[in-house]
Amino acid sequence: MFLDSGRRSRDNLIPAGALRCRTGNLEIVELETRTPSVPNPKIIVLGSVNTDLVVSSPRLPAAGETVMGGNFYKSGGGKGANQAVAAARTSGLPVGFIAAVGNDDFGRHAIRQFRSENMLTQHIRMVDDYATGVALIMVDEYGENQISVASGANAALSPDDVAAIDDAFFSEASVFVACLESPIETVIAGLKRAKEAGLKTILNPAPASEEACDRELLQLVDVLTPNESEATFLSGWDEMKDLEDACIWCEQLQQRGSRRIIITRGDRGCILKEESSDVCLTPAFVVEAVDATAAGDCFNGALATGLAEGRTLLEAARFAMAAAAISVTRRGAIPSLPTREEVLQFLASDPQRSEIRL
Repeated sequence: MFLDSGRRSRDNLIPAGALRCRTGNLEIVELETRTPSVPNPKIIVLGSVNTDLVVSSPRLPAAGETVMGGNFYKSGGGKGANQAVAAARTSGLPVGFIAAVGNDDFGRHAIRQFRSENMLTQHIRMVDDYATGVALIMVDEYGENQISVASGANAALSPDDVAAIDDAFFSEASVFVACLESPIETVIAGLKRAKEAGLKTILNPAPASEEACDRELLQLVDVLTPNESEATFLSGWDEMKDLEDACIWCEQLQQRGSRRIIITRGDRGCILKEESSDVCLTPAFVVEAVDATAAGDCFNGALATGLAEGRTLLEAARFAMAAAAISVTRRGAIPSLPTREEVLQFLASDPQRSEIRL
């Protein structure tokens, strides 16, 4: 509070945006104390937060084997975090993140990083009884990887946390993304909230499990995005021998409830099936891969961006494939994720791509 008796210039004394009232010959000025409005997200991601501890080496070890000569680095990760950051960077839009972290240095660092990425963090729960999730990752010289995850606080994210979110948080969003590194009942609760609010829903069914085959879950999904191994698990087939098998896989997954299917296939592109259309094979971009750790997550976050911008599913998939192609040329999970400008420049430099319809 400032008191001005008229002896000093009010213009020099009173801050912009202050509130004024006059009592006698004194003018009482109070600073504006209203909290600036927080935007509602355009894309919402529900998922995991991990700290990635990564060792890169010439090759991946076999069971019981020790491989020497690797380099170590640490970075932010977790499928949900990767997808949310990818969406934020490729869209430039506010991205809401629903997650849980431990009350520890890894958790606090993650939240600071998310805020720097134009993400809304008010629904990231900090848990006292769990450590922040950790992923131990090994990457070979070709970019292939093996990952083991300690879920930690991710397992504490509950349906009650989803129920406690106000409706306004969903009111301006158009796309909701989830994966299966959070408890399945929490994922279902998030998908239900999203569908009730009229959002398009994307489910990345990773890691694949029996719970991912739940019809209640799949009927809440507009776009299902398994990789080949996850699609194999969900369809119940041993392997995909040819593209005819892919058509059957997609139809079986649609019969379980998912409306649209995108099977990601790494350097062989992706297979896309909409509700009543033919299966479409989209070729991959040719790049020199060094680390594929976050490629699938990057794809899903950028796919959400494309759909939020009103692109068709095929156009959104092209955009997502470009983002994922950039990500595999860099090491780390979150550090590898490209910006919107990088993706648009990459697309502009690539010749016109053609799809094959089966």
